[in-house]
Amino acid sequence: MATSVRRTTLTLPAAPVGPDNPLPALRPLDEVHRVDDRTRATLPTDMARQVAYAPLRSVLPVRLRDGYGRDRASAALDAIVLENGRLRATVLPGLGGRVHSLVHKPTGRELLYRNPVLQPADFALNGAWFSGGIEWNIGATGHTTLSCSPLHAARVPAPDAAEGGAMVRLWEWERLRDLPFQVDLWLPADSAFLYVGVRIRNPHHLPAPVYWWSNIAVPEDEHTRVLAPADAAWHFGYARTLGKVPVPEWDGADRTYPLRGDYPADYFYEVPDGARRWIASLDADGGGLVQTSTDLLRGRKLFVWGAGPGGRRWQQWLTEPGTGGYAEIQAGLARTQLEHIPLEAGEEFAWLEAYGPLTADPAAVHGADWAAARRETETRLEAALPRAAVDAAYAAWRPYADAEPAERLATGSGWGALEIERGGFQLPGTPFGPDTLGEEQEPWRRLLRTGALPDWEPGPSRADPGASVVAPAWRDLLEAAPSTAAAEYHLGVAQWHAGDRAQAERSWERSLRCAETPWTLRCLAVADTASGHAARAAERLLRAVRLLLTSAAAPEPEAFPAPETAGTGRGAAQRESAGQGAAVSVAAPPVATDPLALETAEAALGREAILALLAADRADDARAVLDALRPTIRARGRFRLLRAQVLLAQGDALAARAVFDEGFEVCDLREGDEALSDTWYAIVERLAAGTEDPLTEEARARTHADHPLPAHYEFRMRPA
Repeated sequence: MATSVRRTTLTLPAAPVGPDNPLPALRPLDEVHRVDDRTRATLPTDMARQVAYAPLRSVLPVRLRDGYGRDRASAALDAIVLENGRLRATVLPGLGGRVHSLVHKPTGRELLYRNPVLQPADFALNGAWFSGGIEWNIGATGHTTLSCSPLHAARVPAPDAAEGGAMVRLWEWERLRDLPFQVDLWLPADSAFLYVGVRIRNPHHLPAPVYWWSNIAVPEDEHTRVLAPADAAWHFGYARTLGKVPVPEWDGADRTYPLRGDYPADYFYEVPDGARRWIASLDADGGGLVQTSTDLLRGRKLFVWGAGPGGRRWQQWLTEPGTGGYAEIQAGLARTQLEHIPLEAGEEFAWLEAYGPLTADPAAVHGADWAAARRETETRLEAALPRAAVDAAYAAWRPYADAEPAERLATGSGWGALEIERGGFQLPGTPFGPDTLGEEQEPWRRLLRTGALPDWEPGPSRADPGASVVAPAWRDLLEAAPSTAAAEYHLGVAQWHAGDRAQAERSWERSLRCAETPWTLRCLAVADTASGHAARAAERLLRAVRLLLTSAAAPEPEAFPAPETAGTGRGAAQRESAGQGAAVSVAAPPVATDPLALETAEAALGREAILALLAADRADDARAVLDALRPTIRARGRFRLLRAQVLLAQGDALAARAVFDEGFEVCDLREGDEALSDTWYAIVERLAAGTEDPLTEEARARTHADHPLPAHYEFRMRPA
């Protein structure tokens, strides 16, 4: 059967991803995969260097995506199907290019863990992520910011084009590292393996840090075993430690069986130089999925949820009742996911992966002899897909990596087109056409063409300051642009991203002198918090919430007078004059007539204000802010948790306990976040102590034992 490529729709119960958070992601990245200097000093020199190389300070310029819920309804998702006589691959271009399904047609076996629902959860670097399938993680340590974003997709000629072969190309501009990448999915006629050619390019004049891990969700049960060509692994536990351990036995259990441990953990396999790169997940009968690649993709990893209550709860959270569990097998550019690798200016990384079915002797696979189990698996892999065949497929693919798309299948964002217009980059095979530009890019396109960023306009609903860009070239353009509330605000965001906090604060202060807006007040509050001024941060956020709530309730304002200096003067000189009382814009933030946008802004600012007021010991003011929010916001699980925290801070532990007893779900609970358990135990300790002195350690332990965390709030990923 010749390979076919077709568009279709996939219908799943899905919770909408929801709107982006309008507040720029200024705060340090809350990523669990970090180690301290003491641990880093124990690592091999090259690993320690790459662990320390260019870690993210935030996810700027990407916006946080935390507007999803847990109410699922049937939804039709755009899908692309590649199919031959032996495999059928289903790809979701609108959701990060996720390979949702890979079916071995002769047996009807699904080779991947295929989630029957689309349920976002807070696992991606910027929030929304969902489990299942094969995902392409690029940017920085963690799940990509593109997890729930559309990619460009097109049909392109394949190396077997003469026989009618076609590939599906996925591509996008990754904004954390400012790099274009592509993923070419190729299924040769009668092949039992899906080939995936990947290329990351650096079109800039300086080296760029690169991260890549292909993440494959595979079904798990008590008989599932994961095999890789290694006798040792780097173990990362969620207590944030990284250390070398033996494979397969460690700490009294065979860790190649995902359920033979209590807690979530990563095992980064130490694959010897020169060894073939592969990883397989095989069941009790010796069947399952194998992934292999050319040598550049050196790393292999197993992630397990573990058999403990926290891991089981997370698995239930990510899908629907009755669905089996999963583990993740992964392949990356470095030995561990804590590392980033430099890509030199004008250069590229490229490699080829292969995914397909594998059957091996179950007695050998599950035998006590680890070397024999590996040898049996690798022998069967070599018979099914020789290492030389993978290298040959890579060589055949490389000339086609530049092939221009023949038919567009899906459209991604306009950020790549904006960068092409600014930088004039030549990127054969991955066109970022001007027809993909949209409203988010329009202000920046005008800055590029006119030297001035459009200022915010007056409007009844002040719900969104607009997306920022932060790369050095854009920062330079903002520094030379006329000083307006919007320009100074976005310049401050870019300066903050660059680590120049003092200049960022000066820019935001100038923005405030142009027009007092909730967005700039909030930025200055983040700066206050970072410098240890909790009281001032709380006051600014309180003012920001009041401004937002007042503007939401206010009628359409009168037209604002045009500033006398609008459009005159540029750069630092104008900024200095703005700081000395010159006539400036008093325009309000941009028009946003969408009620959902206003609710999103209210929730984002309200949450931050409540937390800041609690940190400043202003529980009564935190309660006032919470009570002022609209009922639909107060009813959310996140704000029910805040309600309990506010009540506890006000001294009403009994009422705080009642909130937990009534029940709630925090839809955007972050991976590794222990706010639920911390708040619960703070409440029960306060109730146990009454008006007496704080509990002794013995009394605390007894209280915890007598009042265990209810199972539906148990999301802890490490020992309590």
